[in-house]
Amino acid sequence: MVLPRRMLRVCRAASRRLKIADSLGTRLTGRELLTRILCARRVLSRVLAPDEKMVGVLLPPTAAAVVVNAALALMGRVAVNLNYTTSQGILDICIERAGLRHVISSPLFLARVKLDAGRHLLDASELRSQLTPLDKAVAYAQATVVPLPLLEKMLNLHTFKATDILTVIFTSGSTGDPKGVMLSEENVASNLRAIDQLLHISASDVALGVLPFFHSYGYTTTLWTPLVLEPSIVYHTNPLDAQAIGKLAREYHATLLMATPTFLRTYIRRTPAEDFSTLEVVFGSAEKLTKEVCDAFEAKFGARPREAYGATELSPLVAVNVPPSRHVPGRPTDCREGTVGQPIPGTRAKITDREGLRELPVGEEGMLWIAGPNVMQGYLDRPDLTSRVIRDGWYCTGDIARLDNEGFITITGRESRFSKIGGEMVPHLTIEEAVNAELGTEEGELLAVVTAVPDAKKGERLVVVHLPTTHAPQDVCRRLAVRGLPNLWIPSPDSFAEIESIPLLGSGKLDLRRLSEIAHERFAPDVAS
Repeated sequence: MVLPRRMLRVCRAASRRLKIADSLGTRLTGRELLTRILCARRVLSRVLAPDEKMVGVLLPPTAAAVVVNAALALMGRVAVNLNYTTSQGILDICIERAGLRHVISSPLFLARVKLDAGRHLLDASELRSQLTPLDKAVAYAQATVVPLPLLEKMLNLHTFKATDILTVIFTSGSTGDPKGVMLSEENVASNLRAIDQLLHISASDVALGVLPFFHSYGYTTTLWTPLVLEPSIVYHTNPLDAQAIGKLAREYHATLLMATPTFLRTYIRRTPAEDFSTLEVVFGSAEKLTKEVCDAFEAKFGARPREAYGATELSPLVAVNVPPSRHVPGRPTDCREGTVGQPIPGTRAKITDREGLRELPVGEEGMLWIAGPNVMQGYLDRPDLTSRVIRDGWYCTGDIARLDNEGFITITGRESRFSKIGGEMVPHLTIEEAVNAELGTEEGELLAVVTAVPDAKKGERLVVVHLPTTHAPQDVCRRLAVRGLPNLWIPSPDSFAEIESIPLLGSGKLDLRRLSEIAHERFAPDVAS
């Protein structure tokens, strides 16, 4: 069953129950939500050209953004949620590459994020003003009394296929120019089936929606999960607004939180303990979740974050550690700290050598490949790039990992986060963890990041980009040697660069490209010498 059909049934079943809310004061039952979606569909069908397949959406996570995305899905259009934390240049590239004629947004919001949609802007408030009494009456009738088989026929949902493209999500651009990832109905639906099967989410669950929809993690888990599964959800526009999010969690008795470790660190520092007292399932994904963050979060709020793993190209979920509270007694172990979990149902993982030519035995470290219904349809208008990462249905994640006998995946590094120094592969993450430990990081806070610049003699030179500290680089390097790090892995004391804040993307992940730029700005002149 395609997602729009499933959504109709879920909203009907929750007709009198709160389904979504947001910090702007919106509260919608299933029936009210479906009515608004159908109203938006009627207005958009008059505004958008019949051949306008892709439509841009530039809105923060709110009830309005859910309505717009769901309405486009009901029309068989492809929603392209654009990154509002990026630069104007990157935004323009995404609009051009997707061939967007319209971008649904708000002038007030665009002013706040300092972006311009130009001639493409379709003002969301103006769309609401085009809603007629007839639109409201028809939408209400469709949402409440029209039999579902007839409604599906009226909306032409019988023509929708699992292979239809549901969305295009542009990669974050953390290491290069963004690419448009095409995800089908089935790609996203396979993730939702896995979430339902593994976490057993029910109508008594309330999720906190803090992730942006332009990130696949938020698009699947906080947009479509409440639309086609049973939980309610409450949205807030800023994932770093810890006190407001805590207030919403307390008011709505939130039980589920999908976040990144960066966001979790903020909540540890700024959210009152009692605000998260009802949380039961907490995930920290999209970057490495450290034991320090887990310990600090559990000590304060009583719920221990679990790590999952994914990629935009994989819809995004690949593997998950099931929280003990959702573990089914009698089933094999499905949670192992220090790993990113086991592959979700229907998904397979394998480890190969770095070139992807030879599959490695269990326990050996190498390149991680994933196959399953979650593998993207490809990069938008870039079959050349698609063929580089997908071979015979297997997607190359670019992550270095190993599998154990029970299928748990341990990520040991990212190919882009290695340096080849003196012919040896040197892992940035391992060094980064050791440097942060020596800087005395509290509650898992990230104080330093390791990157690299070219070096004429050794190939690459390690660089530590760090927040202000009283620790001298010489002392840190000496302590790294005491820890047992190989000499080749220890940055030189003159390769430390102090900055005021660690650059992050809107998704909460490290902005690796900006970090590389900082390193090159500070140390590139040394390369010539």
